[in-house]
Amino acid sequence: MASTLRIALVQMAVGEVKTKNVARAVQLIKEAAGGGAQLVVLPECFNSPYGTNHFPKYAEPVPGESTTALGDAAKKFGVFVVGGSVPEREGDKLYNTCTVWGPQGNMLAKHRKVHLFDINVPGGQVFRESDCLSPGSSLTTFDLPHCKIGLGICYDMRFPEVARIYAKLGCKVVLYPGAFNMTTGPAHWELLQRSRALDNQVYVGAVSPARDTDASYIAWGHSSIVSPWGEVISTCEDEEAIIYGDLDMDYVNKVRQMVPVLKQMRDDVYEVTAK
Repeated sequence: MASTLRIALVQMAVGEVKTKNVARAVQLIKEAAGGGAQLVVLPECFNSPYGTNHFPKYAEPVPGESTTALGDAAKKFGVFVVGGSVPEREGDKLYNTCTVWGPQGNMLAKHRKVHLFDINVPGGQVFRESDCLSPGSSLTTFDLPHCKIGLGICYDMRFPEVARIYAKLGCKVVLYPGAFNMTTGPAHWELLQRSRALDNQVYVGAVSPARDTDASYIAWGHSSIVSPWGEVISTCEDEEAIIYGDLDMDYVNKVRQMVPVLKQMRDDVYEVTAK
């Protein structure tokens, strides 16, 4: 098994024209592949503005036009692609859904956001995804030649049980396409990434859309990669950018040997399990 995985987080600008968003995503996947990335990760809602008023309008089946374009790009450029998320329509329900594509153009995984973003911060952010979205009901991992990877979407990052289960399943990387806002972003975005990485001795990658101050929902940006030691090893500001990280799986093993918390869990006293 290869020890090092080069990943790219694509903090792309998202506009109101779906076809332009998808074309831009494909262009940036090409650029990231040219930068040596083996795995390219897009942000939450890469094909759609983020908002409950937008989700029904932009929703499509999965696989559908936006996601199959990612499979074509993965095959064309010879990379794995984690497709951020798109609003997914299945029957009369809508989901916030991430797809993963392999270099053969095949879909490796599909994750529906498990925890819906319903918050009310007086004087700050008020939002209710549950007004139009349904929650997913399962956790999602996929295998690369380098490692096993766990998936969450944005608000899923606030639930430490998910990342702990992924670590127990053997994941060395957990990815969170997300779109934190100007209230929760500066307060919690980096803190949550470092906490999930440190607690579970995994690499964490969290990728946001670029900030658009004219949008009804303004994303914080600051896509980042955090090491299993809790260090931010790559990040950016709020503009469109691609950040890279070389994730060393031997280093994950080293950290887990130095501070063996995953071996020292007391399953006789407490246990976190997936249903």
